Amino acid sequence: MSAGSQLLLVEAAALPPVLASAAPEDFDLPTVCTAWSVRDVLAHCAGALSNLVQGTSSSYSPEDNQRDVDLRSSWPVDQVIEELLAGYAAAATVIEDAGGAADGLALGEWIHGGDVREPLRARDAYASAGVELAIPLIRDRSVRRSAPAVEVLVDGQEVAFGSGAPIGALVTDAATFVRLVSSRRPDPARYELQGAVTPEHLVLFS
Repeated sequence: MSAGSQLLLVEAAALPPVLASAAPEDFDLPTVCTAWSVRDVLAHCAGALSNLVQGTSSSYSPEDNQRDVDLRSSWPVDQVIEELLAGYAAAATVIEDAGGAADGLALGEWIHGGDVREPLRARDAYASAGVELAIPLIRDRSVRRSAPAVEVLVDGQEVAFGSGAPIGALVTDAATFVRLVSSRRPDPARYELQGAVTPEHLVLFS
C-alpha cells in the first residue's frame, strides 16, 4: 500500500473521534486557513475527496477550493462530515491506483486535519497519527517542487529535503516542521535555521 493511501486511512480512523467530541458551536471556530472556519475546512476536505473519486475537474486553486466550500455552505455540518468520512476509503483506493501521483492530496488532507484539530484543542494538531508517513511524503514533495536542499533534523532524525547542494540547515520538531512546510504559523522559538535558509524556502503548499 502506498504511503499516501495509508496516510489517508490513518486520518480516516483518527479524525472522527475528534469531531464527535466537538460541540456544535466549535465548528464555527476560526482556523489558520484565512477566512475558513472548522466547518469550512471540513467542507473543503470533503469536496477534494469527492472530486478525486468522481473524477471531477479541479485545479485545487483557491478559487476552486472556495467553490467547493460555498457549494456546501447550506448543508448541515453532519452532512459535510458524512461526505468527508465516506470519501476517505474511496479516495484511498484511487490514490493507491495512481501509484503516487495523488499522494499530495492525501498529505493535504492530513495537514488540514491539523487545521481542524488546533482550534478544537486536540492533542498533536500537526503531529497526529500518521506523522511518520507524512514526513516522507513531505520529503518527496520537496524534490518534486525543486525546493532548495536543506539539512533537516526533526526530533533528532535526519530528513532529506529538496535537491541540489544544501543552502543551510533546520533543527525542529515534527509538528513545527509540518507547520513550516505548509505555512501554518510556526512558532519561531521552536525551530532553528542555519546558513542561508529562510522559512520561505521550506514552504511547499501555496
